[in-house]
This record gives sequence, C-alpha cells and structure tokens, in this order.
Amino acid sequence: MGSAGLWQWQGTALEFRMSRLDFWFDFASTYSYPSAMRIVPLARDAGVTIRFRPFLLGPIFKAQGWDNSPFNVYEAKGRYMWRDLERLCADLSLPFRKPDPFPQHSLLAARTALAALEQDFGDDFCRAVFHAEFTEGKRIDDPAVIADVIRGLKREAKPLLDRAQSDEIKRRLRAQTEEAAKLRIFGAPTFVTTGGELFWGNDRLEQALAWAKRN
Repeated sequence: MGSAGLWQWQGTALEFRMSRLDFWFDFASTYSYPSAMRIVPLARDAGVTIRFRPFLLGPIFKAQGWDNSPFNVYEAKGRYMWRDLERLCADLSLPFRKPDPFPQHSLLAARTALAALEQDFGDDFCRAVFHAEFTEGKRIDDPAVIADVIRGLKREAKPLLDRAQSDEIKRRLRAQTEEAAKLRIFGAPTFVTTGGELFWGNDRLEQALAWAKRN
C-alpha cells in the first residue's frame, strides 16, 4: 500500500484520505491476468489503494445475449486476442500459456478468493490463481489445484475451501456480481474509482490510477 495521499481539513481535525481504485475481474478473463500481475506495484507508485473485487462474467454476458466468451463467439476477435495477449505478456516478461478449456469455470476460484480476501493474503491468492491458470495451464475449477495454490502460499487449504463453500461467501459472490451489473460493468478487467468513473481493459489501468489519484 502506498503512503501518498491527500491531506484534507475537516473542522479542526486534519485527516488523511487515500485514493482508492476497485479492480473488478473474473479469473477466466484473459486480460485480467496481466492486470492482476502488475496492478499492485503501479498503484503503490501512484499512491492509490487497490481493492480486489472478483465477480462472475457469466451473468454479465448472459444479459448481453451471450452464452460464451465473446472471444469464442467471434472467431476473428478471439484469434486476435490470443496473439495480442502473447505479445503483451512478452513485453511484460510474464510467462503465458493458453488455458484449455477456455473459458475456465471460475466459480470455485472466485469464492475462494473472497474467503482469502478476508485475510491478509487475498491479493497473493488471486495472483497465484492467475499464475496457475495462465502460466501452468491448470484447471482452476479443480479443488485440488486451488488447494495446491493455497498451500503454495503457506496456508492451510481445508479451512479456506470450507469457508469458500459457506452460504455467506456464496451470497457475497452473488451480491458482488449483481453490484458489477449495477455499475454497468460489461467486461473484465474493469477499474472503478470512488467517484464512479469506469475504465475497461488492461490498457486503461494507468489512466484509471491517474484519475483515481487526481480525484
């Protein structure tokens, strides 16, 4: 977390207010991978706090009339996206492996992320899941894979996986996905400032951070 922010007088008290940016993502989202891997150091340099907000794109796409990823629905668009992602990851020195199948079922990963975000390693868990999926080609709908991710972070897997299957976490993920729809989020990654400005796409991350810092 960065140390820069805005000093504001309120009455006689001097308060410190940190700029914040919400990072909305689905673990199945291709461009959410590079965003997740680079957002924290960029935000630290900008003095902006990041809040990781996992949600499910499936209901969002369904509302738009799609029953699959648009990168599968539109073949030419998908062909371009995979090559673009290869170039992007190469430029960022990020390893990349195309997931199979695509898109991955991200329900388990999203629920577990919400459970991990209740603790102090949620951001690390999210990055580790993206790494398992887009670097190692693992199935993130497999409980054994998610358990390995958790253990790789030196945490016990069973308590977190049990928490991920709780009614509270299930309700929270549904509510978070509904909130994304209310914010008119239509894809991932999406970045939303405290003032409600919406920026879509990995290539808008720097702009979103600059806007959050100014406002």
